[in-house]
Amino acid sequence: MVNFHTSDPAPGAPPAQPTPVILADSSAWIDYLAGTDGRQVRRLASAIADGTVVVGDLIMTEVLRGIRSDAEFALVREAMTALPMVGMLGPERAVTAAQHYRSLRRRGVTVRKTADVVIASYCITEGLALLFTDRDFEPFVEHLGLMRA
Repeated sequence: MVNFHTSDPAPGAPPAQPTPVILADSSAWIDYLAGTDGRQVRRLASAIADGTVVVGDLIMTEVLRGIRSDAEFALVREAMTALPMVGMLGPERAVTAAQHYRSLRRRGVTVRKTADVVIASYCITEGLALLFTDRDFEPFVEHLGLMRA
């Protein structure tokens, strides 16, 4: 499980409550980078400032692949790699993702993108809330316990 970020309390103050670390999907990152106004963008900006967001390697790939300018690519890459990075797939996680996909298929839900299955499964397994605007994550919330950030 990913660690929680905490700050030191002031002397004599009660201990600070841990702030849950979140993972932001590429849909939230793209809106953030485009300067779109919305709850997810404000939540991501807050999590970046608080140090409570981690970047998935797969999500970084999704974000960076859509950047057209070399200069912007370099800036976004530098900013994202400055944040804590997590690897989202491996042999056990691959099997878990396939099981999640099959579970949704049995319920009549077809997830369009394998990347979304991997991202949602990672968050479910690691107990992370996912910040997203992509409706493809809704079945994971409804049926598999994905937490919404």
